Amino acid sequence: MASLKISEVDSLRMCILVRTPKGQKDREVPLPKSLLQTLRLYAKDYQPENFLFEGQTKRGYSIKSIQNFVKKYARQAKIRKHVSPHILRHSYAVHQFENGIDIRYIQEVLGHNSIKTTELYTQVTKVSNTSISNPLDQL
Repeated sequence: MASLKISEVDSLRMCILVRTPKGQKDREVPLPKSLLQTLRLYAKDYQPENFLFEGQTKRGYSIKSIQNFVKKYARQAKIRKHVSPHILRHSYAVHQFENGIDIRYIQEVLGHNSIKTTELYTQVTKVSNTSISNPLDQL
């Protein structure tokens, strides 16, 4: 997302094209409806030319700048735990899994080649016995 171009946000299809470096596969991720209006207001106010989020040099922000933003706003929110962009990605995956999203879909959105990598996210999730229904209860 550090170098997300305006042209990579598709508001008609409600997705964002994530281009990955080093020949890895590009992928599309969903664009939340709740974020679209915020992005439109941002674009109206800041009028970016090429990259959606442009620094002073009109290029995308560096990875280090994004890490610093995340840390700064975590401190302002009084979050005491270690917070990083990767933690946000991890949290997204765990929440999707907890909400019943198929692990193959999560794998695709995260851009993992192996399902084993995505399965690491499922190990943090503790499923409550009360949230598991017994098929016999359906009879």
